[in-house]
Amino acid sequence: MTTAQSGNTVKIHYHGTFENGEVFDSSRDSEPLEFTLGAGMVIPGFDSAIVGMKQGDVKDVSIPSDQAYGEKADDLVIVLTKDKYPEDLVPELGMSLHVTLPDGQPFPFLIVDVQESEMTLDGNHPLAGKTLNFNLELIEIGSV
Repeated sequence: MTTAQSGNTVKIHYHGTFENGEVFDSSRDSEPLEFTLGAGMVIPGFDSAIVGMKQGDVKDVSIPSDQAYGEKADDLVIVLTKDKYPEDLVPELGMSLHVTLPDGQPFPFLIVDVQESEMTLDGNHPLAGKTLNFNLELIEIGSV
């Protein structure tokens, strides 16, 4: 039987949980995820977990943060004083903002704290710094 290798297009079902068992994502109630192995379309640990599986295989994997979304970067957490953001902005916890970086590029940040005179923004991926657990089922292996 054929095993999944780099370059294959695969379809998989996955169920992702944090170490405490909380579900953060799942494809079980939708179409399987389709991607090409080794093409950088998914996090590295997810990609490598599929390599070597056969159609119909099911397995559980634990992916450390360095093979997922990386460690949290302290330099991506910034505090803005009220005089630095638009007057019409009413910041709310969990709101997403795009901040223009010194090089002119917009970068997404999440508001993680709001005080009377300032707000804290976090530009890390929400899953950065976390170990991710997946139950994986390989549905289909396409050709290279």
